[in-house]
Amino acid sequence: MPGAQPVIVDLPHTWNGTDGQDGGDDYKRCPCTYTKNFAKPELGEGEKCIAVFRGVNSEADVSLNGKHLARHEGGYSTFIVDLTDALEAENKLEVVADNTPTDKVYPQKADFTFYGGIYRDVTLEILPKVHFAYGEYAAPHLKVTPTVEGEDGELLVEANVHGGEGEVKISLLDAEGNVVATGKPGEKIKVAGVHLWNGVKDPYLYTVVGELTADGEVVDRTECKTGFRTFKVDPDKGFFLNGKSYPLRGVCRHQDRPKLGNAITKKEHDEDMALIREIGANTIRLAHYQHDQYFYDLCDKYGMVIWAEIPYISKHMPAANDNTETQMRELIAQNYNHPSIVVWGVSNEITMFHVHKEDMLENHRRLNDLCHQLDPTRLTTLACFAMCTPMNRSAHITDIVSWNLYLGWYVPGLFLNDLWFGFFRFLYPHRCIGMSEYGAEAMTNLHSVKTRRGDNTEEYQAIYHEYMLKFFAKRPYLWATHVWNMFDFAADARNQGGEPGMNHKGLVTFDRKTCKDSFYLYKAYWSDEPFVHLCGRRFVNRTGKKLEIKVYSNQSEVSLYQNGNLVVTKKGDKVFKFTLPMLDKNEIEVRSGDLKDNITVLHVDKVDPSYIVPKGGSNKSWEK
Repeated sequence: MPGAQPVIVDLPHTWNGTDGQDGGDDYKRCPCTYTKNFAKPELGEGEKCIAVFRGVNSEADVSLNGKHLARHEGGYSTFIVDLTDALEAENKLEVVADNTPTDKVYPQKADFTFYGGIYRDVTLEILPKVHFAYGEYAAPHLKVTPTVEGEDGELLVEANVHGGEGEVKISLLDAEGNVVATGKPGEKIKVAGVHLWNGVKDPYLYTVVGELTADGEVVDRTECKTGFRTFKVDPDKGFFLNGKSYPLRGVCRHQDRPKLGNAITKKEHDEDMALIREIGANTIRLAHYQHDQYFYDLCDKYGMVIWAEIPYISKHMPAANDNTETQMRELIAQNYNHPSIVVWGVSNEITMFHVHKEDMLENHRRLNDLCHQLDPTRLTTLACFAMCTPMNRSAHITDIVSWNLYLGWYVPGLFLNDLWFGFFRFLYPHRCIGMSEYGAEAMTNLHSVKTRRGDNTEEYQAIYHEYMLKFFAKRPYLWATHVWNMFDFAADARNQGGEPGMNHKGLVTFDRKTCKDSFYLYKAYWSDEPFVHLCGRRFVNRTGKKLEIKVYSNQSEVSLYQNGNLVVTKKGDKVFKFTLPMLDKNEIEVRSGDLKDNITVLHVDKVDPSYIVPKGGSNKSWEK
């Protein structure tokens, strides 16, 4: 970083962990140099030494002992550098990570922070003379294409072998480790009575093992997971998995954390997945870039159906057309084997700025064709900007489409969702459509009995999502719906309306420590885990003569108690509402069988100042 003094850091690392989250749109975007000294590893004859970079944002130049070896443009994908020929007895590896604004690399304009740094793992690998190798665009050693025919499966495996000739044996292992089929690369391997990967209910995975033999010895071994499944999308009935209706209802995810930025570890990935699973989601839109391979592995393991996309977002830049192609090639090459992925996302809200329209459309056609060329087994999609009409040409290039709509948040009138989708269906009854983003801001310190659109309270967010969930239940044709967002995230350009530098549309706070009331509403709709939840636990001090209480639960009957006395037992469906007399102190408890939850509400003459929505604190100055 220019003018900075050298410091010792551990990877993963970003220099924007604080200033990229505090508002002002003034976080550091500049080159920063990382160096690593190491002794030359012992290499046998013909062996190679490579460095595998899992994520450097957003441009990277790699040098060893003063010799420039590689340049990579794109901050979210893996790239590989061969160090072998530049190795000396003592070595200095130098990586210049640069998140400086440019018109040649995406993303540059979006509602999230572009953290700099080597924010994912870097590994040094020693490869034998004859070895399984990464493919073009850092593709895995094996490319695995599973298909299903009736009750049986077929597996086509392609292997990348470098350094000489060798014989490759492919073995397919079931979940218990038993070999169920064997074969060679390039031939279809039959799998009788295949066990399907069946979403969250049964995410069954096989292991594909490749053994490379040269001169009568096994010289290398590699493996990856795979899953057999079929899917389709119907314009009237929505998404189907393995021949059965499987409505995709889930969330979008940004990966960053307080102070850590994007420099997160497996611990944070595991925590995110646990919360997504708790809510009962069965699909995730991994926005707006390629995510860590470890998280895709978790999606395979837990049965999440995935929308994976590149950061071609908000503003089309003609000088970066080639970069969109490279990032798409990397996304598909590196993630082809994941059974969780069903769609490749071409772009997000790219029509937000009306510039270079014809070039933008042509680039979309180019990317759409590229996806089908590289992967005929999956569909393409894109997320349209809210202001796009159903007739917008960009919405009719990909196989299927979804819309980012915030009707009832940025625009008054939740009923407009009904009108908008009704109009789309009238015009294009055979076009598969979903909802890629929808949501409302909520800060856990803002509350109101008389809630309103744009007040950033938990209460309005809950009302908004109550409407949307009922809306979806009546529209089975929606191929997928994705809440914006599962977690609050940093957007340093945000300066008004709530907390500067943050987007608070998450169902869970940025630090993952507090699940907002809306989280439990979705859990009531989606999860089979029995629970009861009393809303308003942070809204302790209230005025008025009446006390409005709301309960979210997936149970059919709940009982409400006030100060230990049973008030009423009520039957219902997911949302239960009660009106009680306001006492000075109200110990509220809800029960359903052995399930229970408690909150305390105090009567006050004046509203707690910490609950007051600041004047002008509406959503008018916010982007997305």
